[in-house]
Amino acid sequence: MAYADQQMSGNKITALIIVAILHVVVGYALVTGLAYEAIKKVKEVTSAVNIEEEKPPEEPPPPPPPKEDTPPPPIVAPPPPISFNAPAPQVQTVNEAPAIPAPPAPVALPAPPAAPPPPRFTPKAATPKGNPGNWATSNDYPSRALREEREGTTGFRVTVGPDGKVTDCQITRSSGSPDLDEATCSNVRRRARFAPAMDGEGNPTTGSYSNSIRWVIPKD
Repeated sequence: MAYADQQMSGNKITALIIVAILHVVVGYALVTGLAYEAIKKVKEVTSAVNIEEEKPPEEPPPPPPPKEDTPPPPIVAPPPPISFNAPAPQVQTVNEAPAIPAPPAPVALPAPPAAPPPPRFTPKAATPKGNPGNWATSNDYPSRALREEREGTTGFRVTVGPDGKVTDCQITRSSGSPDLDEATCSNVRRRARFAPAMDGEGNPTTGSYSNSIRWVIPKD
């Protein structure tokens, strides 16, 4: 039994060594095959890609030499610098006086008329003769105005002829009662007498006279 066990143990070890050697051989073959395939692929890629080197750009040809007959271009001098520091022009304001129109030509005026000679006599207005208060009395009071107890003052103006008599009578201020106004002019025409007006030659002339009559109801 011991011999058989030892023989079996030796066979196991031998088998294990063989198996290990086989693994090494297979691993080496795999690694070697893979490396070969990788190198092959690299070669194929390298042969497929054609890398061309970039050529440097060509230099342009030099310009032709100038002809001897062509004259050189003229030399133009630059313009002189312009100075902007010139003084500003002075502006003078001249006040022109307005044109004064010529005065109008004098016009000869006609000579004033000669003054009339002074009168030899001082003119006079017509003046009443006697007392003007007697021209209308209480007896001349209109009966209707007396019954109605109407009173008032009537102003009048009369025209006196050269003979001193009244030629016209006008009411200048009414008393408010037509019958009192009418009685005023009627009595003045009938009773008034005047010294006629006198002109500058001392001759009687037409004149005028103004006054008023106050109508008052008499008291007993």
